[in-house]
Amino acid sequence: MEYTPISPFMRPISHAHLRVIERPEASVPARPVNKWELLRELSKAQAAFGVSERDLTVLQGLLSFFPDDALGGNAEMVVFPSNKAICERLNGMPCSTMRRHLARLVEAGLLQRRDSPNGKRYVRKHGEDRVAFGFDLSPLYCQSEEIARAAEAVREAEERVRRLREVVSLMRRDLAALAEFGDEMQPGLGFWDQLRDRAALTARALRRKLSVEDLAAYRADLEALLDQARNIIDGPETEEMNTSDAQSERHHHNSNKESIDFEPALEKSGVAAGVPDVDTNEPVADVDEQDTRHLPKIPLHLVIAACPSLKTFYQGEIRHWHQLFDAACHVRPAMGISASAWEEAQRFMGPEQASIVVAAMLERFADIRSPGGYLRALTTKAAAGEFSCGPMVMALIGRRNAA
Repeated sequence: MEYTPISPFMRPISHAHLRVIERPEASVPARPVNKWELLRELSKAQAAFGVSERDLTVLQGLLSFFPDDALGGNAEMVVFPSNKAICERLNGMPCSTMRRHLARLVEAGLLQRRDSPNGKRYVRKHGEDRVAFGFDLSPLYCQSEEIARAAEAVREAEERVRRLREVVSLMRRDLAALAEFGDEMQPGLGFWDQLRDRAALTARALRRKLSVEDLAAYRADLEALLDQARNIIDGPETEEMNTSDAQSERHHHNSNKESIDFEPALEKSGVAAGVPDVDTNEPVADVDEQDTRHLPKIPLHLVIAACPSLKTFYQGEIRHWHQLFDAACHVRPAMGISASAWEEAQRFMGPEQASIVVAAMLERFADIRSPGGYLRALTTKAAAGEFSCGPMVMALIGRRNAA
């Protein structure tokens, strides 16, 4: 029969509690930790520790009784409020409910009971010495590094879901665009109706909160359909149309002399270097809300031909716009472009055109002093309706042909 130790008042001591008591000294954090920041991290990682929002509300109440903002150092981390005081601090939570949540926090190893001989919570001083009976917050402090790692893992998982959701949304838009284009190239083919239906169903599904497994399944299905559609469309007629598009872009490029040298006014005047590349907390529009924007007029194969450096840093295949977006997301951090600058560019340029800009900047990376500031400057022009990525791509093709 397994032995379960008990406290002086016949309360069972959980094994999680014992693990905290037996925690080796080396695991204690090296510096004090802000109690409110630690609570926020625990709130993010609550599933990993088996606690609920109500449990954390009670923990927040207990932390409010600790006088310092930081846990750790030489301060004793014991709080000794009465049940009545705790319930009042929790806006009148019933005592039985509060005790139940306290028990869960102890079971999770985030609190430790320090019972007095008579079961009361108080502090007693004997000259220089001070003995407190109540709830010890040191287990919470000792697990602060583990809590931080768990919270970071949750954030990374959320970022993977957000990124995958963006890719699926772009793939859906690719599918709808290919259906319209394919219907013009080969009218009457029932496959285009199938693509439209799948795009509509995916748009409806994206209104819900989908798991990473669901999103991965949608991505695999859409990828297969996109490849099938591209194989049907890629024919002699399409090549002629792509050539026509390229000539149209080249004509526009030649008529806009200011854009021939890859937006030189921004590089030489120092505007890009003077724009700080810092993170902001501005909200970013959902990709699903950008359906009114059309795909770039410049053909994708022309972008890939103008930006061969992209394949050096991204090994995946790039046949569709969502794959170019995935490549841009991959190289963006290595180029020193902040997440906020990238999100802002997507908001005003659209994901596809922003991806073209990043690919073009990678091609001329050695000539750009501040990639983040440069992207922000181009984003400002795009917000004012004064920017097109076509001349940038044609300028790169012109340089390659002249070399």
